[in-house]
Amino acid sequence: MKRNFAGTLTLSRFFWRQERRQVVLWALAIVLLNFLVVVSYAQIYKSPAERAAMAQTMRNPAMTFMLGPGWGLDNYTIGAMVGHEMLLFAAMLAAIMNILVVQALTRSSEEDGRHELLLSLPVGSLSSLAAPLVLALMQNAGLALATGLALWVPGVESVDLAGSLLFGTAVGTTGFFFAGLTALFAQLAETSRANLILSLSLLGLLYVLRGLGDLGREWLSLATPLGLILRTQVYVANYWWPVGIMLAAAGVLWTGAFRLNWGRDLGSGYLRARAGRQRASRLLRSPFGLALRLQRSAIISWLCALLLLGASYGSVFADLEEFLAGNEFLREILPSVQGYSLTEQFLSMVIDVTAMLAVIPALLPVVRLVKEEKAGRLESLLALPVSRLNLLLGFLLLGVLVSALAMLASGLGLGLAVQAVLGEGPPLTSVLVASLAQLPGMLVMLGAAVVIVGFCPRFTVLLWAYVAYSVFAVYFGVLINLPQWAVKLSPFGWNPQLPVEPFEVQTALLLLGLAVLLCAAGAWGYVRRDLDL
Repeated sequence: MKRNFAGTLTLSRFFWRQERRQVVLWALAIVLLNFLVVVSYAQIYKSPAERAAMAQTMRNPAMTFMLGPGWGLDNYTIGAMVGHEMLLFAAMLAAIMNILVVQALTRSSEEDGRHELLLSLPVGSLSSLAAPLVLALMQNAGLALATGLALWVPGVESVDLAGSLLFGTAVGTTGFFFAGLTALFAQLAETSRANLILSLSLLGLLYVLRGLGDLGREWLSLATPLGLILRTQVYVANYWWPVGIMLAAAGVLWTGAFRLNWGRDLGSGYLRARAGRQRASRLLRSPFGLALRLQRSAIISWLCALLLLGASYGSVFADLEEFLAGNEFLREILPSVQGYSLTEQFLSMVIDVTAMLAVIPALLPVVRLVKEEKAGRLESLLALPVSRLNLLLGFLLLGVLVSALAMLASGLGLGLAVQAVLGEGPPLTSVLVASLAQLPGMLVMLGAAVVIVGFCPRFTVLLWAYVAYSVFAVYFGVLINLPQWAVKLSPFGWNPQLPVEPFEVQTALLLLGLAVLLCAAGAWGYVRRDLDL
């Protein structure tokens, strides 16, 4: 048996060097986000009256579905707020991080041929799966400790060390559970694409089932990992038993993964892939059609998620006037314009936030070019009568189209939900127009993506760092009195906050012109550089 696991630690170190950048960036994002939330909540909700107003809003069934049941609403301390509003979100981010990492080290590695090369070395037959297990243990333990220590902010009495460590442990345990789930699916699926779809789809399904359970079916919530981890009641009761159950369930998943891995051939899966079409569709005759075929699952998932996100934001507008009226800080950060209600002001801020999230699926088609290039698949494609420029323009065109569709989806969900809870509110057309007004800034981000693909494809991480900076500067900048010039470094800092601010045609044309220049520069570099094979 020992021979089957020979070389596990060596492979673990190799896998860490391979994925360390992605793991560290994900972990930093999760830790920094939770730290900023604690600091900002301590500044925003200074009085019990403000926290009580927030607790009243959290009693909305829509918020229960989105965030989970609110323990401690009768005494809504900063700790209770952080545990209620951030634990589920942080746990899902950890789950996505682990899904991506384990998928890359298992089924994706096997599909690309790297797995076969590793097995030709003096390593055991199970070490290639044991090494991701060791890496998952280490990365989630580090994430748990870093998150717990980051949340323990001196001066915030209700955010104690015990609750903070439990919060971090719950996040890390959720990540380890979904790492095991992805490893199990890697044995069942035949392709990395199917493995990723199965893992992410089940995560989304478990989120929905948890939401339905939290609305009145306790047994359903306890049967889902996301519902179970919320029963820790961090900063309120601090129960550790859900963590123990999750760790036991993760152990079962990893054991099942090893069992299935032992009984299958390299490159095979227990679930047979569906046979493809004998003839390609007409759509695949163009680079745009190829981009759409490669990204359709991700695009559809993102559009559905943005539609639900808009609806979730819209559902809280029923109690918004009372809530904002009791919170002086939030009223200060809203775009205060005479003649507009707090509802309209908050609506403009929500549209800003959704735009910064909607830009992510818009960037995916352009970034996918880099992945195809590194995998060596572009070389055979460009051997056909397909120019590099046409290839880039096809993927870029899909990104532009997704930008518009993403804002329409989020605006549609937001507008319909606001109409439903208020009866009379901003017209749906005005919400959609305000959403589409964010497109110029999104197109500048697309231009930045083309520049990176054209000149430095190995540094796509800079693009995601720029997106993260935009979220920080535009949304959190007011909390630290960030200078206006620093906010304007993001294209979203130039977008109008409709409906409370006028749409400036000159600014929009300026952003569009900048987007065109960036795309032209990036295309020039892409056509002339060597392929990174």
